[in-house]
Amino acid sequence: MGLPALEFSDCCLDSPHFRETLKSHEAELDKTNKFIKELIKDGKSLISALKNLSSAKRKFADSLNEFKFQCIGDAETDDEMCIARSLQEFAAVLRNLEDERSRMIENASEVLITPLEKFRKEQIGAAREAKKKYDKETEKYCGTLEKHLNLSSKKKESQLQEADSQVDLVRQHFYEVSLEYVFKVQEVQERKMFEFVEPLLAFLQGLFTFYHHGYELAKDFGDFKTQLTISIQNTRNRFEGTRSEVESLMKKMKENPLEHKTISPYTMEGYLYVQEKRHFGTSWVKHYCTYQRDSKQITMVPFDQKSGGKGGEDESVTLKSCTRRKTDSIEKRFCFDVEAVDRPGVITMQALSEEDRRLWMEAMDGREPVYNSNRDSQSEGTAQLDSIGFSIIRKCIHAVETRGINEQGLYRIVGVNSRVQKLLSVLMDPKAASETETDICAEWEIKTVTSALKTYLRMLPGPLMMYQFQRSFIKAAKLENQETRVSEIHSLVHRLPEKNRQMLQLLMNHLANVANNHKQNLMTVANLGVVFGPTLLRPQEETVAAIMDIKFQNIVIEILIENHEKIFNTVPDVPLTNAQLHLSRKKSSDSKPPSCIERPLTLFHAVPSTEKQEQRNSIINSSLESVSSSANSILNSSSSLQPNLNSSDSNLDVVKPTRPSSLTPFRKAKALYACQAEHDSELSFTAGTVFDNVHPSQEPGWLEGTLNGKTGLIPENYVEFL
Repeated sequence: MGLPALEFSDCCLDSPHFRETLKSHEAELDKTNKFIKELIKDGKSLISALKNLSSAKRKFADSLNEFKFQCIGDAETDDEMCIARSLQEFAAVLRNLEDERSRMIENASEVLITPLEKFRKEQIGAAREAKKKYDKETEKYCGTLEKHLNLSSKKKESQLQEADSQVDLVRQHFYEVSLEYVFKVQEVQERKMFEFVEPLLAFLQGLFTFYHHGYELAKDFGDFKTQLTISIQNTRNRFEGTRSEVESLMKKMKENPLEHKTISPYTMEGYLYVQEKRHFGTSWVKHYCTYQRDSKQITMVPFDQKSGGKGGEDESVTLKSCTRRKTDSIEKRFCFDVEAVDRPGVITMQALSEEDRRLWMEAMDGREPVYNSNRDSQSEGTAQLDSIGFSIIRKCIHAVETRGINEQGLYRIVGVNSRVQKLLSVLMDPKAASETETDICAEWEIKTVTSALKTYLRMLPGPLMMYQFQRSFIKAAKLENQETRVSEIHSLVHRLPEKNRQMLQLLMNHLANVANNHKQNLMTVANLGVVFGPTLLRPQEETVAAIMDIKFQNIVIEILIENHEKIFNTVPDVPLTNAQLHLSRKKSSDSKPPSCIERPLTLFHAVPSTEKQEQRNSIINSSLESVSSSANSILNSSSSLQPNLNSSDSNLDVVKPTRPSSLTPFRKAKALYACQAEHDSELSFTAGTVFDNVHPSQEPGWLEGTLNGKTGLIPENYVEFL
């Protein structure tokens, strides 16, 4: 896959994994730099050596064909795949041109050599300078820290305080340099996707004009050139948005790094100096240590950032007790003793500061650790998906479609913030909201109205497409097959709560109308995806990896706009899997059973009210074959017998397996569908399996039963009682 993302939060931790990840990025930059140098050399040779033009072009084409782009993240967008494929396309064109024995290439230096040299000097060169500075600060910080930790505790308090202040300053400077270096590396990796390919595209375009026999080949290349140009522009647009987000995150990390720490699987982790006894005395060896409170497992990895590698084998022990070392009992500061169950003797460790020791002690002595809660960065406003909210969105949409549907840069050009807030305060007034026929007056500019609509969506307590489905939507956008993407997103949309889906449908219908007028307003489906992707699908945790997924958020919105009629007006016909059912399980006491959207496909039919009970009992007591027969009969009936799932008609009856009340004794039940267990507490079974001792479980939406002597959980909506 691609290169792993460099998280700013890891700069402060400076773990071995972070260093290895950074090395992989540096190796990729060196590889790119060497390739660009070779490409420039080959280009100059191509211009100067007219007699050897054929062989030079072959070598140049081979170089292009061998190079492969490495993108950040675990998947590529269609545009990135198009760009990554472009080098091979260029090589194929050059090989075809070789058959024509072309003449001299004019202006190649200006359109090819100069931009590549500029990119190499200004971007890769800047990254190299940043690396030198980073390596220098690493050595300075580690040296200062070791010198500081070796200070005797018997020195004067004033001297110790001065030394502490000095270390804090050096540490802060190292942290800032680290953040800047990581930011620069990320920037260069992203820039090369368009600043590196664009000169090559311009060079090829110049070649076509000087080859008489290449005219037909140039025409054939035109379609791919258009596609690549669009892909480059889309990638550039996404880069601009991503770069601003990453830069904003970096600034937040600089201002308050503790608030943006990544939630770790470990209770505590960081560097500690471990006292080791040698034949010539004792020594203090630097280790990267992790502690897991549940298992009481301490893992110690000898590692020194200056040498950039391990100094020995990893060691894991089970914690027995942890005791603070008094200052007068040892010359080192910030020390504490650890006793292990599976290792004799006492392990003496030295933390990096008094605060660091306090955190380690707090983690190991059984007190509750302090975690950063994963909260939405958006403050909860008064915006809700209620009648007022729907009224506001409808009024904004009506104003845009009646007065500004053809305005250029619609939704991309933002309004004045003070005006936007004023308009929102007017619209959110309950009195104004109750006047449903009152439109937004013409004194409000369209850019103010569009900004108010986007701001209201961001003011909701959570994104419209919900945190719990965010990763699922992203995974769907990463699927290779376009039809599969649409199908998966179609299914996910129908798992959203009713109000969220209604609001999303209202918005997508409007955005489709905006996109239909793109020749006037210049807002294509891709542009609308860039605008609304981060708003409707923002992640719960703000990380570099999440920012890199913004491009896939945009693709989700594009699919919703292009397929809005199918997605919102038809119901997915694929039953939900057991894995999807697991998304509805909650561990808290206030959890609710899975909604009808999260259950297997339910049969709807219209019957007279006097026949309801008799019809229901007949179907529930029927066998699996009867259910299948009824389903086929209903699906083949007229459209009048297939009401919309959102209908509230009193004559609609839902046929589903009944669940016994808490007073119902243990009963037998029969499986309607096959199910594969995903946890040890669940049962796997096939359709038609009969369970014994079935009764309600404490897990909402689940029953408990026995199969072949094993007791486990069964999805409630997968069985019927016998």
